[in-house]
Amino acid sequence: MFCLGSDDEGHPCVKLQEVDFIPALYRIIDEILVNAVDNHHRKGTHTNELRVQVDENSNWIEVYNNGKSIPITIHPTEKIYVPELVFGYLLTGSNFNDNEVKFTGGRNGYGAKLANIFSTDFIIEIRDAKGSIYKQHWTNNMSTCSTPEITKGQAGSKMEPYIKVRFHPDFAKFSSQGFKYESGFIDLIKRRMFDLSACNPKLQVYLNDSKIEVDSFKEYVKLFYSANKTVEHPEKLFVHKHIADGWEIAVGAAMGDEFSQFSFVNSISTIQGGSHVNYILYQLSSKISEYISKTYSDLQLTIPPAMVKNHLTLFVNSLIENPTFDSQTKETLTTKSISFSQKINISNDLIAQIATHTPIIENIISFAQYKQSARSKKPRKRESKLAIPKLDDANLAGTDRSLECILILTEGDSAKALAISGLSVVGRDRYGVFPLRGKVLNVREASMEQIKENQEVQYLKKILGLDDVLKTDSFEDVKRKLRYGKIMLMCDQDHDGSHIKGLLINMIHYFYPQLLKNNFIDQFITPIVKVSKGADTKSFFSLPEFENWKNSLSENEREKWNQKYYKGLGTNTSKEAKEYFSNLKKHMIQMKYDEKTEENIEKAFSKELTNVRKVWLGNFKEGTYLDTSKGTVTLSDFIDKELILFSNQNNIRSIPSLIDGLKPSQRKILFCCLKRDLKNEIKVAQLAGYVSEHSAYHHGEQALYNTITSMAQDFVGSNNIPLLYPSGQFGTRLQGGDDAASARYIFTRLNKLTRMIL
Repeated sequence: MFCLGSDDEGHPCVKLQEVDFIPALYRIIDEILVNAVDNHHRKGTHTNELRVQVDENSNWIEVYNNGKSIPITIHPTEKIYVPELVFGYLLTGSNFNDNEVKFTGGRNGYGAKLANIFSTDFIIEIRDAKGSIYKQHWTNNMSTCSTPEITKGQAGSKMEPYIKVRFHPDFAKFSSQGFKYESGFIDLIKRRMFDLSACNPKLQVYLNDSKIEVDSFKEYVKLFYSANKTVEHPEKLFVHKHIADGWEIAVGAAMGDEFSQFSFVNSISTIQGGSHVNYILYQLSSKISEYISKTYSDLQLTIPPAMVKNHLTLFVNSLIENPTFDSQTKETLTTKSISFSQKINISNDLIAQIATHTPIIENIISFAQYKQSARSKKPRKRESKLAIPKLDDANLAGTDRSLECILILTEGDSAKALAISGLSVVGRDRYGVFPLRGKVLNVREASMEQIKENQEVQYLKKILGLDDVLKTDSFEDVKRKLRYGKIMLMCDQDHDGSHIKGLLINMIHYFYPQLLKNNFIDQFITPIVKVSKGADTKSFFSLPEFENWKNSLSENEREKWNQKYYKGLGTNTSKEAKEYFSNLKKHMIQMKYDEKTEENIEKAFSKELTNVRKVWLGNFKEGTYLDTSKGTVTLSDFIDKELILFSNQNNIRSIPSLIDGLKPSQRKILFCCLKRDLKNEIKVAQLAGYVSEHSAYHHGEQALYNTITSMAQDFVGSNNIPLLYPSGQFGTRLQGGDDAASARYIFTRLNKLTRMIL
């Protein structure tokens, strides 16, 4: 049963838990609650407040609602007071006329009377607008009724009317000793109060004097997804929409292995669904099936609506006139959909939102592919030859000895040249090389359309032999299809290289977690800095490691060492490449899966965990680096000690300083302009070269061109005061400066105002 609980931080959430609850006891309490909400739905009652008190010690329940009350008058036919008739006689009430349209929950005149019958004590207190108060007390399961106590209001006075019902359930009839002995029952009542608040946003709902803080049905749905610790933004896991007057729905991914629904009719919880749920579900499942068939026609999948249904969680809040139910428990709506006053059509826009904002479509396709794969008994033969541009395939790839092969993934063509030089040492039989074009797509946050159209991702799948492998396949099944037994990441040793490694790890984990768990990835490390003093040479594989060594020397000692920064793998010579491959034990580092790997990968790459990532970066300590001296590292250590360097540096590069409002690259440009006393114009391309030479700038020159250009732009929306002077076409407001001329055609110098404001 889904009950109200709280997450680790104490925030309310709805989660599945075992509850010892008695349906009949729950129902009599709910009847009183629904009666109170019915008053809110009736026109002209002005009911806007519902207060419920549950005393677990005394086992008393009190339900209060303001607004127009029951008349304190004698019924002309029955010759007894109307409140006594309503609460003490079966088949009496005001909801019998089917010719009158009502959006209430009560229909048969049993509701409150059943609560009275199954209570040892049942007390009502009613005040009308004139201030008259009516009190009456039933005992012994409605068998004994006291004479009503009536206090007349003063003539001409106007008071806020209300109805208050206090009752003590007869727990003996339910084979129970009280609320304390019904595990989780109070949490179930709390969740019901959240139901009522969500279904009636204009009704203020209180439980034991605490206001229920659910302002909308959308906020209510969010509670169901908040229990998942790995989800930081639950509202992104479902789509909410008002589809007609009195109708709103939310559609999210299945919470288990099958369809589930949470639906309400006039605030009644229809836990078994009914015609209103079927009405929506039929349209949803049919249209989603049709959407997948059209959008992903190339996958050639058969996806019937029944398969779609099992991947959905559906929330429905509806107002239906004169509803009918299967029984007094009101668990299933039986009103025929043709009788609904609102004719609802699920729009294509809603289906598009579901496809864009939820994982539903992806889950359905993955399941369909799995079923299709399971039906295919004939194992696919490995492809021994592939026509993929720039791939240098291993000679044994795609043969019976595929698992002996290692695919080297390099950062760009220059790094591939280094790897090819190294293959002259180890040979081409078991080593293949494929260059990556910059940073790989973050598949965790990409749509299926983006993944399908990303050539590099599709190439990698095909090279590895994984283009028809699913994350649900066993490792043994995957091994039979692999063209390579491992991949080795050969990226620059700078922060961007670490990011590329992280993105590749993220991709393998997202598509093929079974491979990552079996240590499918190694990395090839090369020095990022080499220092020499005479014949003595030292290599450093990370900048923090180099900085720690440098800081351990005196200033005089530092000057004795010559240093060389290896920006990219292309900086290495063929001779150095052969040295590296001659000593693979030193340079090839195994990356091992550990118990926190999955959590850490999601922390680093999931948009849902931005707050977790902030805490992670907030705990970063200068001098952190990954120790690779043992030849193995855990994937968690890679993320926490190497990838974090990129994330931290990315913030430093991207966020202007609070002190001067500049980013590091802008500060280096300004420093060099001042150093050169740049009063005369110089080409932007020439200034970039000067900055690279004099400010230890280690990134690409194109990025430097762009930064210099942006510092000189003066169109509206660029700079309040450009620090550099724009001589030439530096871009316009129309394209945000992207239409600037090439760096070799435009000139710049220091703006005359720059020195004045420094």
